[in-house]
Amino acid sequence: MKIVTIVTAGLVAMLSVAAAATPAAAHPYDRYAGGSRSFFASLFGPSIARGVVTYPATQKPGTIIVSTAQRRLYLVLGNGQALSYAIAVGKAGYAWSGINKVTDKREWPEWTPPEEMLQRRPDLPRHMAGGPDNPMGARAIYLGASLYRIHGSNEPDKIGQAVSSGCIRLTNQDVIDLYNRVQIGATVIVQ
Repeated sequence: MKIVTIVTAGLVAMLSVAAAATPAAAHPYDRYAGGSRSFFASLFGPSIARGVVTYPATQKPGTIIVSTAQRRLYLVLGNGQALSYAIAVGKAGYAWSGINKVTDKREWPEWTPPEEMLQRRPDLPRHMAGGPDNPMGARAIYLGASLYRIHGSNEPDKIGQAVSSGCIRLTNQDVIDLYNRVQIGATVIVQ
């Protein structure tokens, strides 16, 4: 009986920590943002776990570094640390690298597929309002004047893969967390 009590107390403690780490909903659709990942996958899933890692970077805090090879996005915190997020990246022929700046941030963004994408996929809608069914997900971080975004995804099972048309995708939970930490004007390095 004591073992059950200890396990239960430990689970309650883990649930309390997880609840405290979850940001408050800022938008009516945000209640949908975390629904696609199970509770245990959110806590224990090593392939999609977000966490602080050792990261000796020379860039200033607030810089985003995207490693397409590792399929990880790093938000430089300073003092040799970064916040690491699992991402999906551009599929073969759509991957890119370069340096840009964050020029805009939007909650539950609308989506208008670019003409090049519509030529490849004429089945796509010409425009979609923001919301849980929108492929841009819960948040979008716009990169310069490019067509590329760092955004959420309504397909969390694709995180860790090369599947996009060049955009960097995170789970909706992770993109909300990143969105709340990143400032307009921040440097984004994709390598």
